[in-house]
Amino acid sequence: MDNLKVRLDKKRLERAANVLKCVAHPMRISIIDLLEQRKRLTVTQLQQVLEIEQSLLSHHLINMRDKGIVNTHREGKNIYYSLTDTSLTDIIDIINKGKAL
Repeated sequence: MDNLKVRLDKKRLERAANVLKCVAHPMRISIIDLLEQRKRLTVTQLQQVLEIEQSLLSHHLINMRDKGIVNTHREGKNIYYSLTDTSLTDIIDIINKGKAL
């Protein structure tokens, strides 16, 4: 027990907790999965695949952007969303393999 210690500083622990709270929603996990597949997508593209109202999707995307999970990039009239850190997709891989259940 002498060598046992918390390996993350308080700031990193708080960041991890905030990210995990934010992505702890089936729709947000789906968005992460889709963005892993295509690297960047518009709201319209995401909406077509997810089959949800644009306002609800925008709510999720704004929350994810505010927590630093997704980036936005405007090209003309389109706003593209992409993942800020693709390591988040490791969570989905673990869930798909059944290790987290």
